Amino acid sequence: MRRLVAPIPIAVLCAVVALLALLAYGLAEGDPDRDVEQALASGEREPAPEFELPRLSGEGVASLADYRGQVVVLNFWASWCVPCRDESPLLQRWHRRLRKQDATVLGVDALDVTDDARGFVADYGLTYPMLRDGGGELREPFGMTGFPETFVIDRQGRIAAVRRGPVDERFMRQQVVPLLRERT
Repeated sequence: MRRLVAPIPIAVLCAVVALLALLAYGLAEGDPDRDVEQALASGEREPAPEFELPRLSGEGVASLADYRGQVVVLNFWASWCVPCRDESPLLQRWHRRLRKQDATVLGVDALDVTDDARGFVADYGLTYPMLRDGGGELREPFGMTGFPETFVIDRQGRIAAVRRGPVDERFMRQQVVPLLRERT
């Protein structure tokens, strides 16, 4: 007796092909976040993505290129982010130290309401430069996964360190201080 095998439904076949194509694309594209962290783990530094954003104050625009030659502690935050509140006083203290050494903290408020962000800056007495990424366009180029996230940029414009989550004194001493000794 001969047994008949039902043909594979076309919808199932299409789903399998689509899944395989998506997997292949993911492998070909790579994970930009992992690439940066893998480069750092091997001692290499990748160029930081270039960008230009409006200042949170509403007075003009600024770009990462404006800070070339300086060490930049690039901190992505939002007023609704509790860990962002916790790290803000530390970032302000470090900004006061860094500005004397041709370095800066540069804040980027993302996915936030402008008035709430300005209130946050006022409430915490933050004096370092603040930019606005209202739609979160920089999340993908930087491979961000959440808030806060901090990228330490060396004087040549390369990412030298990444912190997923709030920074602390230890991170700043270990990742930022050595860069201050480097020259362009």
